[in-house]
Amino acid sequence: MDAHGRGREDDIDPADQWVFNPDTGDYELRLNISAGQSNIPGPRSAAGRRSPSAAPGPAVPDRPAPDRGAPGTTVPGQRRRRGVEAEPPPGGRRRSRGAAKKQSGRKRALIWTGGIMGFVLVAGSVTAYALYKHFDNNLTSVDVGTGGKDAFEPGKPIDILLIGTDKRTGKGNGGYGDKGSVGHADTNVLLHIAADRSNATALSIPRDLVTDVPDCTVKQSDGSDKVVPGTQKARFNTSLGQSERNPGCTMNTVKAITGVMPDHFMMADFNAVKTLTSAVGGVEVCVAKDVDDPDSHLKLSAGKHTVKGEQALAFVRTRHSFGNQGDLDRIKVQQQFLGSLVRKMSSGDTLSNPKKLYDLADAATKALVVDSGIGKISKLKDLALELKKVDPKNVTFATTPVLDNPDDGVVHKTVILNPSAAPRLFAMLRSDTSMTAQKKKQKAADAARLKGPKADPSEVRVDIYNGGAEAGAAQQTLTYLQNNEGVLKSTQLGNAAHNVRKTTLEYAPDQADQARRLADIMGIPGSQLKPGRSEKNDQGMPAMILTLGKDFQGPGTPIDGPAKAPEGIEKSTADKAECAK
Repeated sequence: MDAHGRGREDDIDPADQWVFNPDTGDYELRLNISAGQSNIPGPRSAAGRRSPSAAPGPAVPDRPAPDRGAPGTTVPGQRRRRGVEAEPPPGGRRRSRGAAKKQSGRKRALIWTGGIMGFVLVAGSVTAYALYKHFDNNLTSVDVGTGGKDAFEPGKPIDILLIGTDKRTGKGNGGYGDKGSVGHADTNVLLHIAADRSNATALSIPRDLVTDVPDCTVKQSDGSDKVVPGTQKARFNTSLGQSERNPGCTMNTVKAITGVMPDHFMMADFNAVKTLTSAVGGVEVCVAKDVDDPDSHLKLSAGKHTVKGEQALAFVRTRHSFGNQGDLDRIKVQQQFLGSLVRKMSSGDTLSNPKKLYDLADAATKALVVDSGIGKISKLKDLALELKKVDPKNVTFATTPVLDNPDDGVVHKTVILNPSAAPRLFAMLRSDTSMTAQKKKQKAADAARLKGPKADPSEVRVDIYNGGAEAGAAQQTLTYLQNNEGVLKSTQLGNAAHNVRKTTLEYAPDQADQARRLADIMGIPGSQLKPGRSEKNDQGMPAMILTLGKDFQGPGTPIDGPAKAPEGIEKSTADKAECAK
């Protein structure tokens, strides 16, 4: 049998090695199933023959055996000799049913990132060395240098750039994308997972957004580095492929636009949509009107349909059937498709079907290109366990606020950032603010610091220090406070003695009204106000101490993030089905 489970008639399909345990209600992996022992439909091995995936190897015996349920319980597909007591799990302790249920929760990782991570639904449950190696060998990774992190930090947000390229691979993709394309960044989603895992935002970035693509360093095949010069006023999609740019260049461009540096990237091409939707048995979509697009060959009547393979690709690629027939309306359709895919992959129909899980994992890992920081199944499984903590109702899809590019003339082909709404939305990502869930209430003591009278801005006296913000932040803040907010009694004193993670405002008890005014101007939460002391300024007058921390994103951007998304932002959540219009 080869790595994909194909072979002679007496070989074992990997999906048939999953056996239902009636005591836990979950499927478990059995590597030594003989004929007649499996209760999973499908081909079985010949009597007495072992699966090649269970062949002896140094890594297999050291791994803990799958939980077999309570002592004395006969699990289908696993037998022991009569009169011999069942062996306890490693460590001499027997697992309770509760422990088994906790383990099974790994299979419920909700992968709403469009399917390119669907394989972790299997990886979260598989303990077999052979399957780990198989999926590892499927993966392709790219070294993006400092652009990718090595691990996830507990209590820290996770930002992943999802890229769909217009590169043609696989049979039947000749009608899509640009012929001979090197693989531009055609579909782009910045996925932000909150530090407390209570919510996530999937922000689409239009491919036709005009922006500056910064210089970037790419790793050559001989191990050397090459600097690719940046380009001003270029389409966002040229941040990948053009001039040999790799996904690290796209990550740098995202940071330049949003202020958020992605921790990792995941990339797939057209063929991934076909293979992934086929692996899960199709995805349900809805159209509000009849569709007959001669360009994408998509033909659907109004209502709900299940699409997969070529038809699924046509659905996400069509741009002449919905809205204003542009890329922005296609992004909305793609977001609806991703939400539907999330619901399908997290449904019982998928999670309870071992063969579907295996097929999904196999298809996804073959289609996926990732950064070297997550280039192992074990790393992707860890990511899945973080993602599963997020409720789909708190996963928001949104699109970067843009305007038609005035330089295009009569025919609008490109877009530019909306200077009013886009910075506020980016600030929400940087400050880890949810677009769906309510902001957490401050502690009573913190909230109390913000209550009470506020001094007039002209009476606010403050010294400003840079304690870890971008270079020049103290001077920029001084200029903003004096010119925009009327805080004329302000001074900037350069760098603080020590860097701080969070911006703080220290003040004496008799300066509480001034502190409340400055907190209101800068959006400083009560938890970051530090009553207790002040200092003498250069005129010998008592001044508050404002230290700009690493959370400071620039003057005019609230420290605690906007209270809600800017007006006019169209958004949807992963738990609700919508019809494409």
